[in-house]
Amino acid sequence: MELSPEERQKIYEEEKVRMEAREQLEQEKRTVPQDTSVNMAPNVAGLLCYIGVWITGLIFFILEQKNSWIRYHAAQSIVVFGTLFVAGMILGWIPFIGTVFSSIIGIIGFVLWIVLMVKAYNGERYKIPWAGDIAERMVTGTIPDYQKPPAPPEKKEEAPPATPVDLDERIEKKVDDFFKNKRGGRVTASAFAIAWSIILLVFFNFFHEYVAYYNADTVGNVVTWTRYPFFTSEIALWLPILTTTLVISIIGHIVLIISDRNILRQAIHIIIDGFGLATVITLVTVFPFDFDVIPNTVAAAATHIGVTVVLICIAVGLGISLVVRVIKLLVNIAKAATTSQKSV
Repeated sequence: MELSPEERQKIYEEEKVRMEAREQLEQEKRTVPQDTSVNMAPNVAGLLCYIGVWITGLIFFILEQKNSWIRYHAAQSIVVFGTLFVAGMILGWIPFIGTVFSSIIGIIGFVLWIVLMVKAYNGERYKIPWAGDIAERMVTGTIPDYQKPPAPPEKKEEAPPATPVDLDERIEKKVDDFFKNKRGGRVTASAFAIAWSIILLVFFNFFHEYVAYYNADTVGNVVTWTRYPFFTSEIALWLPILTTTLVISIIGHIVLIISDRNILRQAIHIIIDGFGLATVITLVTVFPFDFDVIPNTVAAAATHIGVTVVLICIAVGLGISLVVRVIKLLVNIAKAATTSQKSV
């Protein structure tokens, strides 16, 4: 059914009011208390809470006694980077793989360091799962909701029927919460994607020889481990493609953290999936593996078949994902073009 000009105008005015109200609410949410003990802008103090990891976090947590926003970031810095520091030291003592695990924790810490500094400088109360709850408890002294004992059931009185205004406000709040949570989830996913890409980049370029068959020889009371790498020298043909793909993934997800435009997001995922597909296909083609180092011939043959099947399944999955993303992008571009033509 075609709408009349009056109905279209009314819908346009209602949407305009909703957008203005939403912008005002977001502006209020970004408002940071300005009263501080350290006599500096709160966003700068928030950044400094992370710049020296848990050390500056501890300093600001002690010095700042007025601004709960700064104290929250200081507490989160202590929890996040203090935990990573201790975990890295403990894992570093493990023979052989301890160095690898310690390096992985260092990379994760670096990514979190960048993200948290950017968020704090932009005036956001960004919350890392689990660590943010502990930080809030350190600042307020209250127990996070998930740790509180269940409250006894209370007799609820029947609420009066919601008026149209109340209903509209509830719908608006649900819409705001939905997009806020969705955006936060995408930022977290991109941060972990960056961390994972850096881990793979470092591992395959410097530690791929640890993907191997290990044989233990005991001479007296001394155990000697011999390593037989699964990768052959032909991995040099595949590493440049993998490195390019991972660098593009890191750059793409950094852009996604900064900007959240729908079409841009879809285009970046298409590029990342395209390079990922090319990387897997190249790996299957080159196949720089030597599983004959496994003494058991049946196990060696089964490993060869298993790795081949897994790589093919990954390639098929990436191919399907790539096709779906391209179709979605074309549909969204067509919708945007149609909307712009109608508005003209």
